[in-house]
Amino acid sequence: MQYRMNLKRRLTVSLATTAALLTSVSWMLPSAVWAQPAAISYPTKPIRLVVPFPAGGATDIFARTLSQKLAEKLGSTVVVENKPGAGGTLGSDLVAKSPADGYTLFMGSSASLAVNSLLYSKLPYDPNTDFAGITMLAASPLVMVVPASLPVNNIKEFVEYAKRRPDAINFASVGNGSPLHLAGELFKIAAGIEMTHVPYNGSAPALTALMGSQVQTMFDIVLSSNPHIQSGKLRALGVTGNKGLALLPNVPTIAASGYPGYEAGIWFALVLPKATPAAIVARLNSEVTKVLSEPAMKARFDGLALELIPGPADEVSKYAAREQTRWSRLIREKGIRLEP
Repeated sequence: MQYRMNLKRRLTVSLATTAALLTSVSWMLPSAVWAQPAAISYPTKPIRLVVPFPAGGATDIFARTLSQKLAEKLGSTVVVENKPGAGGTLGSDLVAKSPADGYTLFMGSSASLAVNSLLYSKLPYDPNTDFAGITMLAASPLVMVVPASLPVNNIKEFVEYAKRRPDAINFASVGNGSPLHLAGELFKIAAGIEMTHVPYNGSAPALTALMGSQVQTMFDIVLSSNPHIQSGKLRALGVTGNKGLALLPNVPTIAASGYPGYEAGIWFALVLPKATPAAIVARLNSEVTKVLSEPAMKARFDGLALELIPGPADEVSKYAAREQTRWSRLIREKGIRLEP
């Protein structure tokens, strides 16, 4: 009897000691150990993908192709919403001020995420603090084109032609401060020539003016110019990237044509409002990366001269910062400014 009472007493003390020990160390353990959060239920309603440019352009085409595949991965509708205006500022601001719940995505670009902050004295949004990156999407060089009637066949001949006519060379773009405009200004410096910038309200009127010889050259998106290159109405002189394009196998880079280091282009990234939960950002990064890794997607965008470059979410802000650094001096020295 005495033995059983002693044993009971020892067990009671042992259990009490164990309980006290667990209580004393519990505060040292991460809260996640004790309370694992429930898996996020996302998405539970349609997602909108805002494109800050009109329908039919390169950004819109990319967004619509991506949205279809992403919807399949997420099991939810992804609706593309075009919100053009003010060089992409209207769409950018809309997303920056949207709820940070993962249901408003933004098709960001070199303009909206990097260059606009250098061009405008005041923006209604801050590209460096108002967005969280999901992933880089794609990048593409531009192509320098001239009318078929212009008597030049390569970069060297164009530069010689321009130097003989310092006041007669005009180059078109889709607007002041656009990547196409900046590419032309960068080429002027590299080649040491004079060209007058003539901005148009979109690619179609700019190309019409170029094919009509109202301007002498244009640095254009390959998607827009290639049909006219293939038809013989335009002649491609050089590619603005650091490597050639399969779509234009006989067109050298401008860098390889006597101007090493010359590089310009466009790029896209997928972002959303800054305070969006990390779990949602991670889910979207994973699904978009899967979409862009599909061979059919690569083939589709190769045909548009777009190189797919998905990666970690934090690469978006790093990429944008590098672009701001790269273009800030040119924009400042040329006095290129825009007003919202």
